[in-house]
Amino acid sequence: MLSTELQTLGLRLEDPSVGAQSRRGGAGPSDHKAVVIDGETVMVPVHTHTAWESPFVAGRPDANGKSELRKHGIPIAVIDFPRQPRFYGLTTAEGVPYEKIATLHSSDVLATTVLQTCIRYESRNKTCKFCSIGQSLAAGRTVERKTPQQLAEVAKAAVELDGVKQMVMTTGTPATPDRGAAIMAESVRAVKAVVDLPIQVQIEPPDRFEWFDVLKRSGADTLGMHLEVISDEVRKLMMPGKATVPVSYYMDAFDAAVEVFGRGQVSTYMIAGLGDTQSDIVDMCRVLIQRGVYPFVVPFVPIAGTPMESHPVPTAQFMQEVLKPVGAMLREADLLSKDMKAGCGKCGACSTLKTFEA
Repeated sequence: MLSTELQTLGLRLEDPSVGAQSRRGGAGPSDHKAVVIDGETVMVPVHTHTAWESPFVAGRPDANGKSELRKHGIPIAVIDFPRQPRFYGLTTAEGVPYEKIATLHSSDVLATTVLQTCIRYESRNKTCKFCSIGQSLAAGRTVERKTPQQLAEVAKAAVELDGVKQMVMTTGTPATPDRGAAIMAESVRAVKAVVDLPIQVQIEPPDRFEWFDVLKRSGADTLGMHLEVISDEVRKLMMPGKATVPVSYYMDAFDAAVEVFGRGQVSTYMIAGLGDTQSDIVDMCRVLIQRGVYPFVVPFVPIAGTPMESHPVPTAQFMQEVLKPVGAMLREADLLSKDMKAGCGKCGACSTLKTFEA
């Protein structure tokens, strides 16, 4: 599948100005560029070591923004790139550019990292080795704490100017037992007060599961709690701080969250290619689906500046052999991305999983 190959191998860009509009560092899909292939928007790595050596090359866009996609020099498709959103040209009353508050993911998803710091990131012994949450902050491309008022202002503009259809709020983990739930609740309330926009919030499992009710009452439509890697050995190696929260606690949190948000409205992010085997991933997805949790499986992307920047990526075959059975299980369980109200699974641009649900 072309999209799966592009997401694992990356894409070289003949026109540097196209790459300049893509996102580097930060939380979420980083070092990627949104690419439209056959009408579907996918996030493709363009700033990684794999992209620099990729057999895929995008030619300079023509007057209509169309670009010839070549593999080993042979034209294979015509692709497009979503235009720069209009809201990027605005600033808040304090003079902060809107794009430092929230960014456009895919073609119609507004995403923000409410708190751009994390208790684990600053410690060499605790940080997730694949994470780059502090990079965009250090480079001055974002602000450390987005206020509820700023988020509401930008969300309203993104809907009115660019037709944004959903919003994803993630956060670095603060040094509070609620793991960011309180910050998220006030942020969601502010946005919902000014614009009717489906919102997913993403946090680590909090100390008290009553926080799920607080988030739901604030207006959050869906919830993401990200496992990222699965086996104990890989968790300790790749994210030593986060690995102190056992998978069993995540399972308890998933069960409690599904009771509040509903089946299919709770999801988790799983990164293939960091050491978990295909059976590890598929077996965990089976458990999650049975619990009513959507497992969004994505290929690992080696972000420059992280300890994993030169780590190999999973092959397209590896991804297909994982995504095919997971897609079949989702279809059989009627737990489909299209039925999610908001979130990474609903967007689907960072993985080709949704194509395997069909």
